[in-house]
Amino acid sequence: MNCKVEKTENANEVKLEITVEAEKFENAMKKVYFQNAKYINIPGFRKGKAPMNIVEKYYGAQIFYEDAFNDVATQSYGEALDENNIDAVSRPVVDIVQMEKGKDLIFTAVVQVKPEVELGKYKGISLKKVEYKVEDKDVEKELKQMQDRNSRLVTVDDRPLENGDIATIDFEGFVDEVAFEGGKAEGHELEIGSGAFIPGFEEQLVGMKIDEEREIKVIFPKEYFSKELAGKDATFKVKLHEIKKKELPELDDEFAKDVSEFDTLDELKASIKERLEKDNEQKAKYETEDAAIKAVCEEAKVDIPSGMIEMEVEHMMQDFNQRLSYQGLNMEQYLKMIGKTEDEIKKEYEPQAKDSIKSRLTLEAIKKAEKIEASDEEINEKLEEMAKNYGKKVEEISDNENLKNYIKEGIESEKAIDFIVKNAKIK
Repeated sequence: MNCKVEKTENANEVKLEITVEAEKFENAMKKVYFQNAKYINIPGFRKGKAPMNIVEKYYGAQIFYEDAFNDVATQSYGEALDENNIDAVSRPVVDIVQMEKGKDLIFTAVVQVKPEVELGKYKGISLKKVEYKVEDKDVEKELKQMQDRNSRLVTVDDRPLENGDIATIDFEGFVDEVAFEGGKAEGHELEIGSGAFIPGFEEQLVGMKIDEEREIKVIFPKEYFSKELAGKDATFKVKLHEIKKKELPELDDEFAKDVSEFDTLDELKASIKERLEKDNEQKAKYETEDAAIKAVCEEAKVDIPSGMIEMEVEHMMQDFNQRLSYQGLNMEQYLKMIGKTEDEIKKEYEPQAKDSIKSRLTLEAIKKAEKIEASDEEINEKLEEMAKNYGKKVEEISDNENLKNYIKEGIESEKAIDFIVKNAKIK
């Protein structure tokens, strides 16, 4: 295999002219023949028994070209990238120059490559100090949530429905006197005042008595996810079956013993405060690092290839599709719900994709400039941690080179961010 590389007139793009020896291409054709011989039917021969030269005379040698090319070109293209240290960031545009039995296979591949980053200022950048303090009201809020989670529901039958009650209702919604899809439920539990329903719905249920039926009139928000209902007037027919109220436990030492490992309420409060302080430290650290990355990216210059953006958007779409699947939805259903096309969603993702790529490339450039590397000990430590989290032995995952490279890049990126922050001027 021989390869010539030349830059194109476009930035961050190269053209590879790859020549594959005739013998290698012919061997690929033979491989295709043997893989498909059982499907070939030639008059005068049993199915699958016709020799290759007879098949070529009957159908033409071109019958094997496409599959043979795909086999040889994929391997040769990968070898050409490795031999010439080309870091491709897009799918290649391939053009066949010569493909004929008995002759060298020649094809070209135009591909975009990873761009160089021109670093600006990344030492001594100015950052605003991020700090979050834990106040008594924050601890009380956490306690209130714990109290709420440990409440019990008590049935109420001697009064009308009040704010804060749990109502068990049947309902059906109508727009222009026509029932709409997804607007009907039976035995639905709704906490009054939670804001779980359309604005105005829960407030109109207050005062209802058990077995009472009532018509509720509401207006769907203009930004409602279903375009068919957004901004429309609607009427709901509602029947109340049951009222329950929350009975909250007393906030005392007994409560602390029941919900935690502590013996007193003061100890529980101290523990909550300590946890909130750690959470705030992590939040401040994350926001400081995020601000640092944005600051050095603003100083850096890089021309991001279109193919790199397209691939990043594709990855983002795949991740989003997976998140939808956790909610029992697919992309087609989601697009229908929001009234958009897949291309429109991709377009919306582009700015985020560009920012993500620029951040990654800028950090890589800083790692290179400052000779930031992950040690074997650090990589092994992360491998052991990962193995423990997944209930595996470290030996089971330590031979996975892709995983080790992923861990290595992650450690080095963390070190680069830490370097930027430590060298920043924080005011």
